[in-house]
Amino acid sequence: MVVFMNDFSRPTPESSPSATPAEAVPPVAGPPDTEVRAQCTSEILGEEAIMDSVSSVRDSLPEQYHAHFETLRQEIIDFTKAHGIPKESLGSPDLLRERFEYLLKNREPKKEDYTEALEYAEEFYHLREQYDFQVKFLEQVGILEGDAIVGIDGKTYPIPTLEQIASRLFEHRETLETKRDQGFTKLLLVPFGMSLRDLIGTFSFFASLYSEAHPDFKLDRYKVIKLYGVWNTDHFQLSYFPKLEEKHRGYFKREILDDSFQDLSSFLGWRVHLFQPSNPSDSYSPGFAHIPRQGKGIPQGDLVFRPPLEAGKSLNEYLSILQKARGDKDSPYHGETGLTPEDWIMAFMIHLSETGKPLDDVLSEKESACCFSEVFSSFETIMEGRWDQSSLQVILDHDILRDKNLQVGIRTSMII
Repeated sequence: MVVFMNDFSRPTPESSPSATPAEAVPPVAGPPDTEVRAQCTSEILGEEAIMDSVSSVRDSLPEQYHAHFETLRQEIIDFTKAHGIPKESLGSPDLLRERFEYLLKNREPKKEDYTEALEYAEEFYHLREQYDFQVKFLEQVGILEGDAIVGIDGKTYPIPTLEQIASRLFEHRETLETKRDQGFTKLLLVPFGMSLRDLIGTFSFFASLYSEAHPDFKLDRYKVIKLYGVWNTDHFQLSYFPKLEEKHRGYFKREILDDSFQDLSSFLGWRVHLFQPSNPSDSYSPGFAHIPRQGKGIPQGDLVFRPPLEAGKSLNEYLSILQKARGDKDSPYHGETGLTPEDWIMAFMIHLSETGKPLDDVLSEKESACCFSEVFSSFETIMEGRWDQSSLQVILDHDILRDKNLQVGIRTSMII
């Protein structure tokens, strides 16, 4: 169990705890009625109400830092609600505590030095170029409002900053080294928190405009996206990140946003991926690697040899491979995860923008449709996406969980 702040209240002569200088946070400078001492002990803060006493501390800070204070405060509340979650799932509670204590002591946020992280991310991922391109794209298609999206819950979710992503890459550089050697260097920013129907509408609008501007990309502009099965119903609900081996239905999107499942949504409201680019051996190659047909894939990796995940297996088989890889650090697929519809739609738009070609063209001899292994409408139905060159449409379809299809496979990524 992770230990964090257990007490955050105004001290009195009767209640002020004894603590050594190493255990206690220096009091905030200010009037006597706003001085607060935060003590870290082995107990877990169990009730949100305890945190309400910090409002006076917030008010003692300059107004421009109130939002920053509230963000840190909410992170602590969310952490205590999930106190049974292992430390690594939260990220870095020690760093969070350090930042919170710094804010109370100095009455301003700690200024981070991102120089080393940015240099690392630029050297191995040319991150700035990828990030700037995708942020501009999100702005142009109307997904970003300012620097945030509006989620299905009406809340705003800021896009992760370049510095935040660089820091994440730098912090996990040892873990990610093997995946980088296997070609996982292609960034993808996914506005997971927004409405899927709105994202599909944006996708359709973008594809139509792109076709008008690029006549070589033929498209049925009257019906850009063809929906089949559950996609074509008025009130379908999807559950995300199910655990089939545990017969767990997964979570609705609102649950994921409300409970701040950082291990599922990467940054709250967003999923930030590393994929293999179109040529996994060339990190500068545009677009995303296709899903190879059986016998057509090219292995990657010198540190850990990675055979490609080729089309033709059932989703149950793919999920079994990924499930076993989670607990096996020597697996060539360790740490990889499948896609949601939101991931695939964003990948399709970025791929088309960078290469001028659609993603997952099933009528080609090399490519395959992509099943969305991280979302289900039921435990017997899987969702998939593809480009159909014959109808000049994007197809969102469904299939049977146990079925095999030589033209359908899985695309995986690393969530950072």
